Formats: sequence, C-alpha cells, structure tokens
Amino acid sequence: MKKKDFVTLIMSTIGGILFALGMCMALLPEWGAMTQGIVIGVIGAAVLLAMVLVRRKMDGKPAIVFNGKIIGTTLLGILGAVVFGVGMCMTMIWNMMVPGIIVGIVGIVLLLCLIPVIKGLK
Repeated sequence: MKKKDFVTLIMSTIGGILFALGMCMALLPEWGAMTQGIVIGVIGAAVLLAMVLVRRKMDGKPAIVFNGKIIGTTLLGILGAVVFGVGMCMTMIWNMMVPGIIVGIVGIVLLLCLIPVIKGLK
C-alpha cells in the first residue's frame, strides 16, 4: 500500500466516523446532544475536507481546481442527495409512503446521472 493511500484511508475513516456520530447525536432526540453533535459533525467534515487537500498535495496536483464541469457535477450530486434524503424523510418520518418512494427514486436517478457526467459515455 502506498503512503498516500494509507493516509487517505486513515483520514477518511476518522472523518467519516466523526461526521456520522455527530449527525446521530444531532438528529436523535433521545440522545439529547444536539449542540455537541453539530460540533463533532463539523469536525468530521473538516477532517474529510483536509483529507481531500492532503491527498491532492501528495498526488502533486493543485489543491482545488474550479471549472464549470466540476461546479455543475458538485451541484448535481448535492441536488441528488438532497432529493433522495427528502424522499427518505417523506417515507420514514412524515408517513407519506408512495410520494416518498417516488421522490426517492427521482433522487436515485439524479445520483445515477453522475456516472455518465463524470466518466463520460464511450
């Protein structure tokens, strides 16, 4: 295993665990730890962002490159994840089973659209 892969593995594991634990703390009212959960979730997100920057530095690439395709791809990914999450909330929290499934499927389709956008069609 290369050094950059090992560093990415460790940082992404730590960041992912912190982010997930923070979201659980913030979103589960039984835990009563909303503020602490937000803090831990933000720390986890910061570790994940730092992991991206460290990985690109170890690859010898510039930290972040902004162009139209990257911004559009990012917005499509965010939109797909939000629509999928709203569909899950509709089914599991708001007891709107059929509309929630439809909205969730739309979110899945948006996320699947990322594959040809990123990889391209051949």
